[in-house]
Amino acid sequence: MKYAVIFTRTAERESHEVYRWLRDHTEQHSAEWYYGFYDAVQSLEIDPERCPLAPESAVVSVDVRRMLYGNRRHAYRVLYLIRGSSVYILHVRHAARASMRRDEIELPPEE
Repeated sequence: MKYAVIFTRTAERESHEVYRWLRDHTEQHSAEWYYGFYDAVQSLEIDPERCPLAPESAVVSVDVRRMLYGNRRHAYRVLYLIRGSSVYILHVRHAARASMRRDEIELPPEE
């Protein structure tokens, strides 16, 4: 089964913020990171359950999963939710940041 990968507005904004930060600080790697990031996220259209549950699952009582992208200083957690035949990208956060609190997590409306 192929899933539709859908970015929430928040996740879209967060991914653009990461790109802008990288562009301002490590310009030579920013485009490579950005396109690689979107390729990695699009790979969730096939077998999105391959990634483990995120710690945030416990605070929202739904199966929020996490995919890691990047390495070392430029590693990010992609938090997502599978609903039916769709994968909703919820947030993009630096891997060094703490797990999100309930009030920080934006879930898409029920289908």
